[in-house]
Amino acid sequence: MALKSFASTDRFLTEITSPATLRPGYVLLGDEAFLYQRCRQGVLAALAPEDSRDFSLHDLDLAETSIFEVLDRAQTPSLMAPFQVLFVRGLKNLYGRGSKKAEFEAIDAYFRSPNPQALLLFVADHLRIPTDLRKMDYQDKERYDRIRETLGDWCGFVELARVEESDAIKWVIASADARSIKFDPDAARELVDALGADMMLVASELEKLCLYVSAPPSTSSAAPTSSVPPPTSSDTPPTTSVPPPTSSVILSAAKNPRILPEAAPESLARNHITLGEVETMVLAAKQRSLYELTDAISQRDRTRALLLLHGLLNASDGGEDAAIGHLYMLARTFRQMLIILEKNVRDSRAIWAVLWQGFRMPPFAAEDLIRQARRYKSRRDLTRALRLVARADLELRSSPANKLLVLERLILALATEPTHPTYTPIHQFAMEL
Repeated sequence: MALKSFASTDRFLTEITSPATLRPGYVLLGDEAFLYQRCRQGVLAALAPEDSRDFSLHDLDLAETSIFEVLDRAQTPSLMAPFQVLFVRGLKNLYGRGSKKAEFEAIDAYFRSPNPQALLLFVADHLRIPTDLRKMDYQDKERYDRIRETLGDWCGFVELARVEESDAIKWVIASADARSIKFDPDAARELVDALGADMMLVASELEKLCLYVSAPPSTSSAAPTSSVPPPTSSDTPPTTSVPPPTSSVILSAAKNPRILPEAAPESLARNHITLGEVETMVLAAKQRSLYELTDAISQRDRTRALLLLHGLLNASDGGEDAAIGHLYMLARTFRQMLIILEKNVRDSRAIWAVLWQGFRMPPFAAEDLIRQARRYKSRRDLTRALRLVARADLELRSSPANKLLVLERLILALATEPTHPTYTPIHQFAMEL
């Protein structure tokens, strides 16, 4: 199935399989790691067999190796492998300060008479190419044009752009179908949307889901055996037809499966992924419910917030025992909103500048979190929310009789409009002894 987002890489993988269409060099433009891995695996499978890969594959970086050394290695035939593949990262170093006239003259000289038994692959992963090229950042567009001006005459260009969500959904369904697993369209849409169409994450979670639904049944789930010993030949009636089970027998069998031992239980290997599996297994899908909860809290919708809380607890593996983890995520989300409000962030592109690595939200939640943060009037409202979460955390760690009651009180307090009493001075008199 041909997908628009994969067209550039598909064309590249087709070219490298034939000596007639193989070019001496290519530039892999973009930071989409999934498409890069797809191109790399295709190159290795076609041009660098495993038995000679130690001698035919070279991973170089222009931050550590000069372009002159790279070209010299590409020009020199290898005695141990018939073909050389050179992945050259750090292409941005070739466009740093200075004219780099000698470097580009060396590149032109090499490609005028390239080694037919070598392939140069320049990796320009310092560029970010959106799905729509017309929306490319101005700085990335300048770098893109500069690379085309200097290497476009000699090298083929492979654009590793962001994958469209619709193509990602089709890819998920097709990949699962290739493994004889049915992936529901609404489940695929939730998976892609929850992970922000990050194809590396999508592929990783897809692998996990496929393993989950195709796991063989455990020995404990095998067909139950009756504790009654099998009848001997003398006990067996000569010719007796067994009547079909009546409705009362079927109802009894639902409570006690030993009544119908010949009916094998349902295997764990269902080979079918539904929306429920995605919401259970994928962390980002669980986080989506959390952001829906904070959205209801910020709108002061107490009824909806309580319903979302119960849904979040029902979807959790630990139920109420996972309350501490939910409080941690709530505190983290309110801290993120506090920083967004203090820094006056209004655009999702600016959010990565104020939130450091390891403290950022999933891409799908950026716009929602900015909108939620702007519903709070002041910094004081968000710090009040953090104090309420801290108080509930302390109460939960004190082994309360009912954890659900603690969480419900917290959600009601968070979703209630705070009342800030006017300042009334309290006159205290200290007596000095």
